Amino acid sequence: MTRDDKPKEECGIFGLYAPELEVSRLTYYGLYALQHRGQESAGIAVSDGRNIDLHKGMGLVSEVFSDRIMSQTGGKMAIGHVRYSTTGSSLLANAQPLVVHYQNGMMALAHNGNLTNAAELREELSKDGAVFQTTVDSEVIINLIARYRRGCLEDAVTKTMMDLQGAYALVILAEDKVLGVRDPYGVRPLCIGQLGERYILTSESCALDSIGARLVRDVEPGEIVTIDEQGLHSRPGLTSPRKAGCAFEYIYFARPDSTIDKINVSEARRRMGQELAAECPIRADIVIPVPDSGRAAALGYSHALGIPFEEGLIKNRYIGRTFIQPTQEMREIAVHLKLNANASVIRGKRVVMIDDSIVRGTTSSRLVGILRGAGAEEVHLLISSPPVLYPCYYGIDTAEREKLIAAQLDLEGIRAYVGADSLHYLSQEGLKRALGEEPVCLACFNGDYPIEIPANKGKYDFERKGR
Repeated sequence: MTRDDKPKEECGIFGLYAPELEVSRLTYYGLYALQHRGQESAGIAVSDGRNIDLHKGMGLVSEVFSDRIMSQTGGKMAIGHVRYSTTGSSLLANAQPLVVHYQNGMMALAHNGNLTNAAELREELSKDGAVFQTTVDSEVIINLIARYRRGCLEDAVTKTMMDLQGAYALVILAEDKVLGVRDPYGVRPLCIGQLGERYILTSESCALDSIGARLVRDVEPGEIVTIDEQGLHSRPGLTSPRKAGCAFEYIYFARPDSTIDKINVSEARRRMGQELAAECPIRADIVIPVPDSGRAAALGYSHALGIPFEEGLIKNRYIGRTFIQPTQEMREIAVHLKLNANASVIRGKRVVMIDDSIVRGTTSSRLVGILRGAGAEEVHLLISSPPVLYPCYYGIDTAEREKLIAAQLDLEGIRAYVGADSLHYLSQEGLKRALGEEPVCLACFNGDYPIEIPANKGKYDFERKGR
């Protein structure tokens, strides 16, 4: 199977309380808008106030849910999840939401993020008699909540937060309400929307737009939000010494039409391109993006320097995220199937190609080769983020450090490997300027991890197979 030379998306979550609306269908539309965050599995849990019905499956949202399934699903409230595995195997059992029966009834949970102490918590719970049905760290969270629940669910969630280390955005479906929870550092995004008099929780604001809802605000780091018949309620969970939203949400993961922590993603990417223009102006004939996440940065660079913007690489939007390539020849064909050069635009030109990141370098090398094969006179590769030097432990599936090209080669070595005439990465200072005053996590660039990670870096990830 092929894998793009990019960090992999985490997951997308969605939840709402709206007895008078078709909650399952609205959740389906919300997940459709979040499909870019995970293409491995999808699931929706719906509650009528007493019982929780769950439907989940492997594949895209459109593959897992049919109109027949949607028409048979009623209820007052629902939560949904699209998944890319960061912890745990790619199995149906690991698809979310997770649903449990416990002494207080039923509960469902969907999680975006990654716990750094999941293995330790799992071991402690197992010693106390807990039985696990999955290999995902999300089951650790729902186990703890069920164990702490004596009365108020919010109290149980607060106690659970005291045990958790790492990044998490949660939506929780209980008997008569939906909860949203964001880790104290705010690493993973979670926002609140409003549709009529009802409220919604979701990973990105683009999911609100898809159902005609409006963005109210982001869930604050460490905040617990409850949505029930009376409306929206909030209480503090935990506080942290710093805020550290994930910078890669703005660089690559989030849809450009989303706004996260008051920063519009498209505008942030355009500013990254402007910063690149200030740091590395190049005499070129055209600027082209690597679609789609490089487009806004390429536009920013183009406008800043007055160099014409062109769509020099054409993306095949009907190709799957993964597909079989048994030989090297087939792998080379696969690259052309996904991205192909527009030769009439490229031929004889000095080209600036702007991409959002380089992880292993293999895709960048192939794209430079495609441009040269289309007749480019020069190919200059500019990256709208700093070099990725360190792995992420908070819900992004980056390579181990020994597979990160920037951790193994200097700038000239990377340039030679990808075959570009020149190579420039956006500086950390330039990225910070593009993002404004909002504090973000830059650990994958500088190794400054805001949340403690285990000394044995692999210990927290009790099963890495299937990534």
